[in-house]
Amino acid sequence: MTKQMFIDDAYLRDAEAEVFAVTDEGGIVLDQTIFYATSGGQPGDSGTLSWNGGAIEIATTVKGEGGSLILVPAEPNPLPPVGARVKQSINWERRHRHMRVHTALHLLSVVIPLPVTGGSISPDKGRLDFDMPDAPEDKAALEETLNKLIDCDFEVTTEWITDAELAANPGLVKTMSVAPPKGAGKIRLVRIGEGENTADLQPCGGTHVRFTAEIGRVRLGKIEKKGKQNRRVYLHLEG
Repeated sequence: MTKQMFIDDAYLRDAEAEVFAVTDEGGIVLDQTIFYATSGGQPGDSGTLSWNGGAIEIATTVKGEGGSLILVPAEPNPLPPVGARVKQSINWERRHRHMRVHTALHLLSVVIPLPVTGGSISPDKGRLDFDMPDAPEDKAALEETLNKLIDCDFEVTTEWITDAELAANPGLVKTMSVAPPKGAGKIRLVRIGEGENTADLQPCGGTHVRFTAEIGRVRLGKIEKKGKQNRRVYLHLEG
């Protein structure tokens, strides 16, 4: 199992690690990594690995078997040997924009309090699919409310509950399409706000900003009908 360093600190840009394995396809598995692996609609991180005698560009990161995370090289260049010490550096600008979009989507699920049926994140925009038979009557009002929440500069924190505690509080789960990872005995919650001023609380394994003002202003884009009761709402970073 790869230790996921971004779970504890999403702001790590560089870190050392040891090469644990190299896959048959040329992927690199480290004993610990700051690279987020594609999941929950958030793309895997890109960046670089360097070691004594070499360096390689990482195009993306994916999940492997047994809890491993696999760094996928951009080109078939020489790989570091198993056991080598490496320095890993993520493409921070890209990751940070993912963090901003991901946190903004959590708040979008607050201003549109309907079940979420899907979602996707990119560096400039994101979208959520809602179980929404009818389109919102006033998109501008939703956008204004969303930006007001962002401007509140809520702190974003994480906490852990057990599988049993989540089962006793099913309302925490907003996503109908992606179930929280169970079986490990504990589930990570992301909280936006604090105490009575909590704006959102839901299971999530993604990366987020520390304070919502870091998101910046956002704009709601087109709202598409996807099926009988599904509507897709796009959100764009303004800067």
